[in-house]
Amino acid sequence: MLPALLKVPDSTKPRPMHPEFESPPPADPEDQPFSTDSAEAGLNRLGAELAAQRDLNRQMTADFEGFRRRSQQDIAARAASQKEAFIRQLLPVIDNLERALSAGASPDSRPLLQGVEMTLRQLWALVREHGVEPEESVGEEFDPRRHEAVSQRHDPARPDQSILEVLQRGYRLGGNVLRPALVVINNRTPSGPTRNAR
Repeated sequence: MLPALLKVPDSTKPRPMHPEFESPPPADPEDQPFSTDSAEAGLNRLGAELAAQRDLNRQMTADFEGFRRRSQQDIAARAASQKEAFIRQLLPVIDNLERALSAGASPDSRPLLQGVEMTLRQLWALVREHGVEPEESVGEEFDPRRHEAVSQRHDPARPDQSILEVLQRGYRLGGNVLRPALVVINNRTPSGPTRNAR
């Protein structure tokens, strides 16, 4: 046990330091001299950073707009392609209904043919609603972009290379050929009439 007279100094109390060894108080920033060069450099740096951020923002906005526009174009192109594929599959059904009507009617089959006519009219209304139009080709000049010649005949009363008969109707969707017409063309060459089956 320590003698009562011996006292341990209290370390929590601040001890006075010698004035020569005391650290100076922290400097107040307002007491520092103002440098216009450093302020101007700081402003220039901040202005450059702001301009870079604006450029980055503009670039990101332009990239997003481009992405959005390309996405919309892709969606529209995919939808148009699917619609065109469906209409192409529907055209043979129209062909068969037209063949059934052109086969003629017996007295017993007249109600059936009336039903076929109604169905055909509904199909025509449907495809026209989607921009599909038939090609009326008889009498026109043969155009390989719109017609497919499957045979030829000789008719001196008609112009050379004109279409004499349509074996299967052609269709267009807007300005594009959806399906070329299968046609018989007139051949007025001196070699005589020929007929080439497809």
